[in-house]
Amino acid sequence: IELGTAGVLLVALVFGHFGVQIDAVVRNFGLATFVAAVGFIAGPKFFRDFRKNAASYILLGFLIILSGAACCVLTVKIGGISPELAVGLLTGALTSTPGLAAAREAAGDLAKLASTGYAIAYPFGVVGVVLFVQLMPKILKVDVASERERFMRANSAEIKHYSGKLVKLDPMGFFAFTLAIALGILLGKIEIPLPGGAEFSLGTTGGALIVGLLFGHFAHIGPVDIEVPSSVLKTMRELGLMLFLIGAGVDGGHGFVETLREEGAMLFVYGAVMTLVPMIVGYFIAAKLLKISLFNNLGSITGGMTSTPALGTLISVAGTEDVASAYAATYPIALVSVVLSAQFIVILMH
Repeated sequence: IELGTAGVLLVALVFGHFGVQIDAVVRNFGLATFVAAVGFIAGPKFFRDFRKNAASYILLGFLIILSGAACCVLTVKIGGISPELAVGLLTGALTSTPGLAAAREAAGDLAKLASTGYAIAYPFGVVGVVLFVQLMPKILKVDVASERERFMRANSAEIKHYSGKLVKLDPMGFFAFTLAIALGILLGKIEIPLPGGAEFSLGTTGGALIVGLLFGHFAHIGPVDIEVPSSVLKTMRELGLMLFLIGAGVDGGHGFVETLREEGAMLFVYGAVMTLVPMIVGYFIAAKLLKISLFNNLGSITGGMTSTPALGTLISVAGTEDVASAYAATYPIALVSVVLSAQFIVILMH
């Protein structure tokens, strides 16, 4: 078992604790770079896979978040903590920045409590899912090579290529890649009104992921070639993930130890429960009820938990980027669900 790229997060937490500061643009650029690369990689097979398993992915994305929300409500009832703090723990446990933004908006004057809960639960929210996707194949004693072969056969699809002559603007595909990020950021800025006066947006993650999927699927805009070489995508995926974890870790490390001392170690335990229960529930529903293969199951869990670092780890464990399709399918459903859950819990628990 290894932390992989998520080890960067733990080191960054230490740096953050000792006062190191890194501009938020590093984290946001890294996140957009990572998810755009994932979108390009998953795009050629994503829409075919989603059509085949759409109902399962939608159900999983919703139920994973619902089980986390149920833990959050029980924490308020049994643990006696405020709804704002509990929702912060939930969004940290699910590593969902859009969820935290929604929680802070619903919390009003008590928004700082939501941020405190997020900071406490976030580190285990990242590391817990990273370890889960490595441990499950070992616990089940799965032959990874055989499982990968079955997975690749089941997910093999003929990729249709444009028959006309294409104009390639640059050999490494950087124009197409940066265009996808720029359009993704713009798409993520669009705000959709929700009941109760709140607003929802896809954010940097959702916007860049969707545009990356579309670019990866179509591979051209008219006569312009927007295909990006696999080596570039893999490099940008890893670089983006590291930049994101550096920014997120340093940010989370500020005041982490002091907050834990002030609020009590039980908050960390509550956050850990909100990370573990949704993964376990999601795994058993996918395996026993929906009969989803192991790699699609774990891919769905990384999307349902909105965990970008865990996807990077799962790609290493599985030995194929195709697991990103399941992540991309459940992620938007989970994103919407966690934003709505955060708002409803704060509003309804008072």
